[in-house]
Amino acid sequence: MTNLSRRKLITGGLAATAGVAGLGVAARLAQHYGLVPPDHGGIFGLGETLDYASQRLLTRHSLAREFSSSQISKPPFANEIAPPTDEFKRLQAGGFAEWRLSVNGMVARPASFSLDQLKSFPSHTQITMLQCEEGWSYISEWIGVPLSHVLDVMGVLPQARYVVYFSIEPDTWESIDMADALHPQTLLTYGMNGDRLPVSHGGPLRLRLPRQLGYKNVKFLTHLTVTDSLKGVGKGLGSASAEAGYAWYAGI
Repeated sequence: MTNLSRRKLITGGLAATAGVAGLGVAARLAQHYGLVPPDHGGIFGLGETLDYASQRLLTRHSLAREFSSSQISKPPFANEIAPPTDEFKRLQAGGFAEWRLSVNGMVARPASFSLDQLKSFPSHTQITMLQCEEGWSYISEWIGVPLSHVLDVMGVLPQARYVVYFSIEPDTWESIDMADALHPQTLLTYGMNGDRLPVSHGGPLRLRLPRQLGYKNVKFLTHLTVTDSLKGVGKGLGSASAEAGYAWYAGI
């Protein structure tokens, strides 16, 4: 059986069991295929499971829309923020020369990267929309290194299922599954509109995840952990946003 026909079968099974035998059976089918999000236990858990499972089955390799340079939004851009902490301001005063992105967990070669090291990797540029459910949406050119390349350098272990990413901003973290982590449009972004990524938009480094809503695109990245489970991270829901009532999977 081909992957496509298998996906059609599973998707059809999810839809049929949801309609005939109820959402609970469909959720168990998703569980069987490893398509249950970490926040599945809440009041909207069954819906979150079916949304995540169906999108993974149907759009795992799809691309977010890319735009032309003439469509880039004009300043001022939405949702600009101030430097978050005194430690951040200290690093900023030094031109971010001491800024580091550390990577650990289920990787063969844990490491810590400076901004210059990240910029030495193959870069990718995309013009995509940062979409926010609260209305802070805009189109920009984003420049960075694909997260997949950094993970390849690290040597991700076969059992890894998630990448957890942390900000210097207190209590700000998210996670994504390996499908999104290895997607070609997922960037560790250090540039915006032909210049350095402004601090007001998460500089010197933020995750750019154009296939999910804005709150998954965490600013001021300092640390990544590759893991096979999210149960021991925070409250086990997969992200600070999920702990605050948002969905862990925020696919567009």
